[in-house]
Amino acid sequence: MRKFSNLLGMAGAIGAVSLALAGCASGESPAANNSDGISVVTTTTQLDDFAREVSDGTGAQVTTLLKPGQSVHGFEPTAADLEALRNADVVIYNGVDLEPWLDDTLDAAEFKGARIDASVGIDVHEDDDVHEDDDAHDHDHDDDAHDHDDDAHEHDDDAHDHDHDDDDHGHDHGGHDHDHGGVNPHIWTSPSNAEDMVDNVAKGLADADPDNAATYKKNAEAYNEKLDDLDEWIEKNIDQIPEDKRLLVTNHDALHYFNDEYDVTFVGSIIPSWDDNAEPSAAELDELIAKIKEHKVPAIFAEQQLSPDTAKAIANETGAKVYSGEDGLYTDALGPEGSDGETYIGSQIHNVTQLVDSWGGKVSEVPSSLKDDK
Repeated sequence: MRKFSNLLGMAGAIGAVSLALAGCASGESPAANNSDGISVVTTTTQLDDFAREVSDGTGAQVTTLLKPGQSVHGFEPTAADLEALRNADVVIYNGVDLEPWLDDTLDAAEFKGARIDASVGIDVHEDDDVHEDDDAHDHDHDDDAHDHDDDAHEHDDDAHDHDHDDDDHGHDHGGHDHDHGGVNPHIWTSPSNAEDMVDNVAKGLADADPDNAATYKKNAEAYNEKLDDLDEWIEKNIDQIPEDKRLLVTNHDALHYFNDEYDVTFVGSIIPSWDDNAEPSAAELDELIAKIKEHKVPAIFAEQQLSPDTAKAIANETGAKVYSGEDGLYTDALGPEGSDGETYIGSQIHNVTQLVDSWGGKVSEVPSSLKDDK
């Protein structure tokens, strides 16, 4: 209740923010003052990138609640966030219970616009589906399950069909008509899922702004072609590493969908959860150290939004190399302007480069279609 009480208090502060804006903009909202297009607020940096790509040329003003390098799991909105939401025409959110604070925040902001759930149609995984260590990592992916040909990603606005059938993952979630408790929400880490998210963003923006529907669709198709190229590049580079060498230890379980997509074995994480606010016990850390030693895991990956201190302590006991700082992974958030992880595509290229390096390989040249995003 403390967080919701804070939201109510900040909601009262919106009036003061609004008066200040009115004094500078003759009563117009920030969106109305700066743009002829619709005002869009996204919850995460990945969605911010998708929305900007999809809305390019429409005049839409896109802002994000979460900032580069910020974890979504402990987010608390400011008065300025609530004001931005109050003036927004559209809010785009990840879904899959990544943002449990969202409904209260929108209520406090008195948001009246459209809501776009970017997770619609995506096959989400329960916690029990997380693949840990070699014994649990049995994907049995046949040649068809990982086929990235021209037909694999048909971006139909209604179907969002990415070959995520029941046989691939063993779930029938019926379009999210189920309780999201206990599922891993980091859906964007799979480029295939990212394409679905882009399609959902484009369809939702077209519904909210029909005059620009053709532009949203065209932009989404062009961006998803880049994501196809990214997917093929990732697969090519990871496939050069023997599957039994693709071992991963991270700060928290943020790369589940990426691991499943590319047959990477998740040995474990320092925080034994997909929520990076959780705290590991001494026994859990001892268990992780034992797994790292048993499987001879060569590296521990810190994440950009989390401290590498515990990873370094574990490395001292196991001999594993720690990838942190500029070499750490982009997971919950993209990086600041000028960093490798400034864009979604750039963050994936960075992550794969570091992973392959830790496994003793070297990545191939990035396709020309992706170099502007690198």
